[in-house]
Amino acid sequence: MNCIVIDDEPLAREGMGLLVKKIKGLNLLASLNSANVAAKFMDTESVDLVFLDIQMPGTNGIEFAKTISENTLVIFTTAYAEYALDSYEVDAIDYLLKPVTFSRFQKAVDKAFSYHEMLQSKVNSQIESVEKDFIFVKSERRIFKIYFKDIRYIEGLKDYVVIYTQDAKIITAINLKNIYEQLPQNIFIRVSKSYIVNFEHIDSLDNNDILIGNQKIPIGNSFRDYLFDEFISKNILNSK
Repeated sequence: MNCIVIDDEPLAREGMGLLVKKIKGLNLLASLNSANVAAKFMDTESVDLVFLDIQMPGTNGIEFAKTISENTLVIFTTAYAEYALDSYEVDAIDYLLKPVTFSRFQKAVDKAFSYHEMLQSKVNSQIESVEKDFIFVKSERRIFKIYFKDIRYIEGLKDYVVIYTQDAKIITAINLKNIYEQLPQNIFIRVSKSYIVNFEHIDSLDNNDILIGNQKIPIGNSFRDYLFDEFISKNILNSK
């Protein structure tokens, strides 16, 4: 998988380059110091994955990500945690806080490899049918019966979704908006551009994120009011 690093700090570019070299299957094409330079590079080179800083002179990383081809994956690398929610609004694969550890880097890259494989294979998979308590999903030449109660959350990226249950994850070629429209709205709620959660599996939440097991799911700014006004406020036990 061909990748580039975009960061205005030389030491940060060097550090990311060293991490990339440790991963088999990653090919670092270039380390670039601005979004403008990167845009020109990507006009002539095929790039599968971009490690992208956010705070840079000129065009920042969030704005640049909006211009990148849907076939190119983005992992943000930044020292500022407050941009995490914005990163999910542009379908970023992951969000790495500096200094980036190798284990955290490996986790993000593994996720990128999985999505890259999906984009390359263009598997013919989709929702087969929706019943009262379950849904049939076609994935990798098989049809899976998935009960709504077993779906913990659903993650979307471009034209694919990953359905997470307790014991499995199932990938199918449908976008998040379309699958959401086919799910029971009294159980499932969309909480960001990239996530749908099963209300019954929420362990805890605050204004910024939801915890389901060990998975922390960000709440998008444009989805927050509906989540709290329509779902949480009707079910919360108020103490006096």
